[in-house]
Amino acid sequence: MKISSVLAFSAGLLAAAPALAHHSGSMFDGSKEVTLKGTIKTVQLTNPHSWIQIMVPDADGKMVEWSLEAAAPTVLVRSGFKRTSLKPGDKVTARGHPLRDGRSGANLIDIVTSSGELLPHKSSGGAYE
Repeated sequence: MKISSVLAFSAGLLAAAPALAHHSGSMFDGSKEVTLKGTIKTVQLTNPHSWIQIMVPDADGKMVEWSLEAAAPTVLVRSGFKRTSLKPGDKVTARGHPLRDGRSGANLIDIVTSSGELLPHKSSGGAYE
């Protein structure tokens, strides 16, 4: 009886390990912040993380697609987002913690629309909030 209990407990721990690893924010540099002025390409309100793609001109004027990781839709709604808050073509200014490896991606802090509306973002937790 004890062996089966230990095996069941161990199996439970192993199954939970990927979930704990998933919530690591180690790919983002929480000590740095980028400000991106661009145009919304797509908004994907999905679980466990939503994604906002924006097109941002680089120093040479070439358009670069940035991927902004955001919280789950329910967390975004509680922080003030609506499904209609952002749509393709909208001009925005977004702030985020950039990826450590230099690729065009960041963990979202907030977005300001062209009308001046601040859409705060509250992460579902993690060291990179």
